Amino acid sequence: MHPFDAVRARSVVKTFGDVIALDGVDLDVAAGQIHGLVGPNGAGKTTLLGLVLGLAAADAGTLEILGMPMGRALSVADGVAGFVDGPGLYPTLTARQNLMTLLALRGERTSRSREVDELLGRVGLAEVSGDAVRGFSLGMRQRLGLAAALLGGPRLLVLDEPANGLDPAGRRQVHDVLTDLADSGATVVLSSHRMDDLASLCDEVTLLSAGRVVFSGPVHKLAAESGELDYRLITSDPEGARGVADGTPSLRRVTARNGSRQGDEQALVVRGPEAALDRLVAQLIGAGIAIRELGPVVPPLEAAFLALTGTEADINAEETTR
Repeated sequence: MHPFDAVRARSVVKTFGDVIALDGVDLDVAAGQIHGLVGPNGAGKTTLLGLVLGLAAADAGTLEILGMPMGRALSVADGVAGFVDGPGLYPTLTARQNLMTLLALRGERTSRSREVDELLGRVGLAEVSGDAVRGFSLGMRQRLGLAAALLGGPRLLVLDEPANGLDPAGRRQVHDVLTDLADSGATVVLSSHRMDDLASLCDEVTLLSAGRVVFSGPVHKLAAESGELDYRLITSDPEGARGVADGTPSLRRVTARNGSRQGDEQALVVRGPEAALDRLVAQLIGAGIAIRELGPVVPPLEAAFLALTGTEADINAEETTR
């Protein structure tokens, strides 16, 4: 359907002094796709996004953006927009003035003011369009940065932690904007520490660790990489459920990791593959034991993240380093 990938990287290397930020990275992002970058702090996500945006040049390897090879000289490919390390905004100007100023800096006519108002509405900032940005929260700044990136109708949108600081309503608005953009044929590449964002938004993800790709592919395949998971159950008969679990092949009882949660004194935590859990559920129902709560202790994507990177870091924490 598409004549080329929106992003194609081969053996890309980027160093900062003695620090190897990217070490032979390969990446393929199909046009019209939402592709997520995930990894622990220092994995190289922001560095890779900077290369895609043309903010830095690779030291080795090849990088093609929208079918055009990127040279060693810094340059931004036509049709590419976005931000890393947060959007650059004018704090003393209003939200609307920020967007109008960007248009003026590009030499575009002010007749696009209606488009500016529509964009502010799309990202949920219509009611504060006349307020100075210096009073905006982190989430509001993120949404204004997204509106600024959308001004030129990008074919490739690059975003660094776009859901950072957003409340649930703001996150939903951003998700809707990005999904509509991809549906229209544009491509979105974003980094995120939020596994729920990746699961709901992305077609494919690339997992980086220490500057190297440890996984790249569909989200459901990343979830499958976690292997065995811990599942937490609360039932009408805790003792009876423990007995059934002990007799279920490929399952073993473990100590709850979230022992402080309400009701954990009655919880059963088991570890094993999904098929074994299915057998346990069937056996509990057959024994007349009601299941009142059932879910993974750690979501499958988060479990895969921890397994593939060998880290116990809080992946929902804000990234503070490259």
